[in-house]
Amino acid sequence: MASSLLTRSTAARLLSHLCRRKPDPIHRLVTYGAASPSLLGPTCDLPAADSVLLCYPARWFSSSTATVTEAPMTADGLTLDSIAGKGWTILPEAESDWRSHAAAVAQSIKLIKKRLKWGWILERTKQLAVVLEKPDLWDDPVFAGRVSREHGELMGKIKSVNQFEQELIEHIEMLRLAREENDNELETESMSALADMRRSAKEKELNALLSGDNDSCSCFIEVQAGAGGTESMDWAAMIMNMYRSWAQRRGYTVTVVEEMPGEIAGIKRATIKVDGEYAFGYAKAEVGVHRLVRISPFDSGKRRHTSFAAVAVIPILGDASSRYQIKDSDLRIERFRSGGPGGQHANTTESAIRIVHVPTGITATCQNERSQHMNKASAMAVLQSRLDQLEIARQAQMNAEHTQSLNEISWGNQIRSYVLHPYRMVKDLRTNYEVSDPDSVLEGDLDDFILNYLSSSLDQANVSA
Repeated sequence: MASSLLTRSTAARLLSHLCRRKPDPIHRLVTYGAASPSLLGPTCDLPAADSVLLCYPARWFSSSTATVTEAPMTADGLTLDSIAGKGWTILPEAESDWRSHAAAVAQSIKLIKKRLKWGWILERTKQLAVVLEKPDLWDDPVFAGRVSREHGELMGKIKSVNQFEQELIEHIEMLRLAREENDNELETESMSALADMRRSAKEKELNALLSGDNDSCSCFIEVQAGAGGTESMDWAAMIMNMYRSWAQRRGYTVTVVEEMPGEIAGIKRATIKVDGEYAFGYAKAEVGVHRLVRISPFDSGKRRHTSFAAVAVIPILGDASSRYQIKDSDLRIERFRSGGPGGQHANTTESAIRIVHVPTGITATCQNERSQHMNKASAMAVLQSRLDQLEIARQAQMNAEHTQSLNEISWGNQIRSYVLHPYRMVKDLRTNYEVSDPDSVLEGDLDDFILNYLSSSLDQANVSA
């Protein structure tokens, strides 16, 4: 872990140093109002110590009752809030300035808490802890499991943030001790540890954006061409290739589940499966209509054309978490020959599978696998996810949050515009974030668009709340 505590050798030297020292009142409980000297050199009017030093670290939660206590504090009176409120200049990471590193980490932790809705998490954890203490809780195993699982997830988030905050204070204390003892090696390690924490904080900021119920799931990404014939089908194929490249860049596994080729070029519709942690959390930012403006390669007059394609993203909840139970009697299974460009690719056996869920009319098709059995398994996985998604939307009335109707794929409904002529630009119409290099975006460089949208949507949700 980049932000781990100091190395074993450093910890051993520190322990040896403390054992050799004579008792010092500074290392005992400091009475309120007492001043202890700063050992960090000039401290820019840091407050005097008025609490227990770090060798008596505060705890936020007890193991059973989740009682909130005081946050950790350095000998110089620094806490997370006071560090963030100092207004210290945040310099580039390459600069060896402890105040800059500490301020950057403190700001990141406060942002993480805001994104996680920290106050709500603390209150919710208290409520769940009370429920878990009830003697009759396990009379309803399903309910008990859900409560226990939610409590464990929230406690994991709390402990992770609290530990990170504790490490920040400890590294500052290590730096103070190093300067007191003129220990250059310990000072260098402490400074390096603060810089590592700063880099790790950025990753934690990102993870805090993905705190939704299904954000950690894998997902299916579906692309459908809009009106416009070959132009839109070609654009749909470009969009699908963009997502495949993006997923591979992030180290996800990509599998083509369904692909319906166009008559001349491109695709009418396609579905891919993206396996990996937080695949849905990231990909959900892409739900909507995507618009392309370019000189058509299919127009002999070289005129400018506008094309549309729609994207839907569905989480894969897995067998244990599936919310919709499928009955065999509700299914109609159809077998047919796989389509393709013909020639050697023509399929002479009925290996393709289409499964229809009769009560809802939802269908899933797979024709890309070599055997009928494998096609059926893939189609069932897609159908299960679509039905799960339908149930989530019905229960929570949040269908628009996860996926979007593919019916209105036209002007005025787009979320992002890709302009290749007369100028070059990609602009997200939800956040107004834009870049002037559409080629890199179409090659899978989507992270900045995704992160801007996730951050913006979370900020809007916090304002509404």
